[in-house]
Order: sequence, then structure tokens, then C-alpha cells
Amino acid sequence: MKYVDEFRDGDKARLLAARIAAEASPLRLYHLMEFCGGHTHAIFRYGIVDLLPDNVRLIHGPGCPVCVMPVARLDLALDLARRPGVMLCTYGDMLRVPGSGRLTLLKVRAEGADVRMLYSPADALKLAQAHPDKEVVFFAIGFETTTPPTALVIEQARRLGLKNFSVLCNHVLTPAAMHAILTTPESESGELQLDGFIGPAHVSTVIGSAPYEPFPERYGKPVVIAGFEPLDVLQAILMLVRQLNDGRAMVENEFTRAVTREGNTKAKGLTEKVFEPRESFEWRGLGSVPYSALRIREAYGEFDAERRFALHVKPVQENRACECPAILRGVKNPRDCRLFGTSCTPDNPLGSCMVSSEGACAAYYRYGRYREAGAAARQVYA
Repeated sequence: MKYVDEFRDGDKARLLAARIAAEASPLRLYHLMEFCGGHTHAIFRYGIVDLLPDNVRLIHGPGCPVCVMPVARLDLALDLARRPGVMLCTYGDMLRVPGSGRLTLLKVRAEGADVRMLYSPADALKLAQAHPDKEVVFFAIGFETTTPPTALVIEQARRLGLKNFSVLCNHVLTPAAMHAILTTPESESGELQLDGFIGPAHVSTVIGSAPYEPFPERYGKPVVIAGFEPLDVLQAILMLVRQLNDGRAMVENEFTRAVTREGNTKAKGLTEKVFEPRESFEWRGLGSVPYSALRIREAYGEFDAERRFALHVKPVQENRACECPAILRGVKNPRDCRLFGTSCTPDNPLGSCMVSSEGACAAYYRYGRYREAGAAARQVYA
């Protein structure tokens, strides 16, 4: 398959790994964060961490939209799902994320609530057309990749004159989260050592490479946008190592077959037409981050579930035993959590990082749980 098979060549992967080992200075450590959960799973799936020298260390970032959803926002969806006449629709991963009291959308569905799993926002629109007696609410989550499809269905709903369709919007913004990571207390104190970012792939096809340019300028941190295949990731690591060796900090684009500096201008235009930035949004692990999420513009307010149902976020205490917040900030990994692999597993997830198919805990469990201690140690940050 073009653009897939040629990026999974084992011989080329070993050559790239040997080049990284040759160019990584034994006198320093390289702490590189892959922001996107898709990269985390690629790293484990293809054994990339085992190909790297001990002084090149990968940190897992918060780039999983399910993982960063705070309990308080999920509670809004749980509240809606239990209301008479409401049909709540969302993606499969969200059904199993625990809210307050470990309540999930799957559990409220078992109680009789009308909760539907879907693959596309367009499915929610079809359900609204097929069930005019129901208030159909799409529980929307995701980074910039999934935002344009949500904007499109809102635009279509207005064009169709649908009165029983609305969106509970939880779309969040990647660059704002990266800024937040670099200004956490752990980052500023040096507890979180971070030398550069492996930039997300799918997000960057939409927003382009330009939004990452402040990171080298303001923080001195290089960013290399990478695809999800093993050769993409290894090449991005090599490019970061070379920048750090040269004392350079700039945005480079390894994923040139899909990403441009400008991104997808049509998708961005549609997003800006329907959505506007929120002044603040709560992220699991990062706290309240300014201008890090989107809300529906007043012009489309009739399709905003928060307005339609007068929803208000109530502060909620996270599970204190779960280390998801620290894992999402990059200061811990799943093996540091006492719940990992014992009371918290994919079959019985206690935290969002184990629920999501892109979560770091799910990746460790699926690909790394039974690794020997020596190999596991190379996945730790220091």
C-alpha cells in the first residue's frame, strides 16, 4: 500500500536506529515528547523504544482527546443522557470513561438511557432526522482533526432546519496544550525535562506547521512533525537529535507528504465560521488552560447543547489513586501508577488513559506490560 508499506521497512528502520545511536552524544540525554497518542502506540507497536540508545528517552504527552477530558465535562454528558427524551451520541471510547462515582455512559445505557455509539458526526445527524421525537445530542470530542466534521454537521443541521439536534462541544486545541506543558510547575522546576516535541500528524494536516513556530522562538524547543509509521517516527527522532546537537531550535516537517505550512485552509475556514475560542477550558492533568478549546458561536447557538439545556460545569474531585493527570503532563509513566495492571486494566479501566485506544496506559498494557525490567527502564524519563 503506497505511503504505508514503504514506511514499515525493517532494514531501513534498523539503519535509521543505527544513525540515531551514532549521532546521539553519549555526553547528554535527549528527552523528546511525542504529543500524540497515535505516536505512543506506534512506538510500542513497532518496538521503536527498543531500537533507541539509552540516552534518547521518549516522554508520552497528553495527545489523546479521551484522556484529557475532565470528569466534570463527562458528567455533563451523563446528566444529559439521563434526561427524558434525549438520545446521546458519541464515539466508542467515551462510553467507558468513568465519570463521578465511576459512572459511565455504558452504565446509564444499561439503566435505560438512550446512548448510541457512532463513527461519524454525520451519523448523529441521520439519527436526528430519523427520530424527530428525540432530542439528539452529539457529545463531540477531539483535537483539530475531528473539529471540521463537527462544524460541517452543525452547518448542515441549520440548512436542514433541524430543531432536535445539538452538540455538546469539547473540541480542544493542540498548541495551547503544548504551551501549558512547557509552563507547568514541573517543567519550570526541571522535574519534567523536555528537549523537543515529535509533532502530531493528523492534527497538523489541518492546522499546518505554522502554529508550532512559537515553541522554538519562545521556549527554544524544536518541533518535528512526524507521520505515524515507524520510519516516520525514527526519522523525526533523528531530526530532533541533529537539531539539539547543533544548538538549533526550529519547526521541521518530516510528514511532507501530508502536511504543509498553511494546513487545510478550507477545513480551518469552516471551523472558524462555526466555532470560537473559549476563554478557558479544564484539561485533565493540565488544569484550566486559557484559549485551549472551542465553543459554538452565537450565530449557531440553537445547536449548542450547553445553551439549549442550560448546562453548567460543576467542579469534581478526580480519583486520587489514578496517576492519569501526572502521566498526561509527562512527569510519570503508567508503571508509576499503583493501579496499573492490577485494579486498572482495559477490561476494568479506572482512568481515561487506560480506556482510550490512544491512551498511554492502554499502550503500556497492550505492548509493554510483560517487558523485562531493563527494557522498561528505558521507557522512563530519567
